Amino acid sequence: MPHPLIPESFRALVAGRAGEPDVTGDDWLRRLPGLIDEHLDRWSATPDGEVRHGEGAIVIPVSLRDNGTRAALKLTWPHAEARHEHLALRHWNGEGAVRLLAADPAAYALLLERLDASRELTSVSILEACEVIGGLFGTLDRPAAPQFDRLSERAERWLPRLDSGHPLVPRRLTAQASTTLGHLLDGAVDGRLVHEDLHDMNVLAPLDPARGAWLAIAPKPVSGEWAYAVAPIVWNHAEASAAAYNLRVHVRLRADIVAEAAGLDPDRVTHWTFVRLVLNALWAAPHSPGSDGFRARMIALAKAFAD
Repeated sequence: MPHPLIPESFRALVAGRAGEPDVTGDDWLRRLPGLIDEHLDRWSATPDGEVRHGEGAIVIPVSLRDNGTRAALKLTWPHAEARHEHLALRHWNGEGAVRLLAADPAAYALLLERLDASRELTSVSILEACEVIGGLFGTLDRPAAPQFDRLSERAERWLPRLDSGHPLVPRRLTAQASTTLGHLLDGAVDGRLVHEDLHDMNVLAPLDPARGAWLAIAPKPVSGEWAYAVAPIVWNHAEASAAAYNLRVHVRLRADIVAEAAGLDPDRVTHWTFVRLVLNALWAAPHSPGSDGFRARMIALAKAFAD
C-alpha cells in the first residue's frame, strides 16, 4: 500500500533512476516509507502540512512533539551533490540559509527549520530576485572546510569533455569554453563555501520575520568562487528569456546585477556562466531527442555570453 506521505508525482520523478553510485531510484523508493517513519519517530515529529518535493527530495512539514516547534523533515535520494548538504547548513548556522536542526547524513535525512513554502523568490521580478541572490552570496560567503569538493578538481575533469565536444553542440562553443575554462583555472578558484544551485526557486521566506526577508535552501555546496555560482539564475526561466526582445541584453543583465550586488568580478562571472551553459548543452546532447529543447536553450544562452 502506498505511503500517504509520498506523492505519486514524486515517485514518478525518482523511479527508474540509475544509482549514484549504488542506490537506484527504485531501491530508494522501496526504502523511503521506512525512512520516513524512522525519522518521524527519531525526532518525535508529527506531520502537519502539505508535503512538497523537488526532483530528488521530499519535504514533510512537521511539528515536534517535545516543544511544538514547526519544522520540516527532508529526505533526499542519495546522490553525490547532496552528500554534503548538512555540512554546508551547519557552517552557515542559519545565516542566509535555512537552519539545520538535526541530521542523519548516512540516510540523507535532515530536520530543518520550517520556512514559508508559499513564498518563493519567484514571487518577485527576476531582476529584484537577482539583487536578493547577490546579497545572499555575501551573507553565505565564508571559507570552505576541507571536506567539500573542490571546483578546480571538477573543472580539470571537464576540460577533456569540452575538448571532445559533441556533434549536437557547436564546435565553436566547446572550443571557446575549453580555452575560457583553462584561463579561469589560472586564477584562484577554490576556497569559499559556495552554493552552486542558488536561484529564485531555491530561496524561500522565513516564517519568523526576525530571520530576515529571504533564506537559501537546498544547497549543493562546493569549495569554489562565487563567480561560478551565478549561472543558475541565468538558465532558470530559459523559456522566458527566449521570448525577450534582446536575449543577450536580458540574460547578461541578470548576471551583471548579481555580480554587482555580490561584489564579484564581472568578467569571471561572464566566463564561468558561459562555461557552465556549454557544459549543460554537452551533458544534454547524448539524451537527444528527449533533451533537444533543453539543449537548444542552453546553446542560445551560451551564445549570449560568448565573446
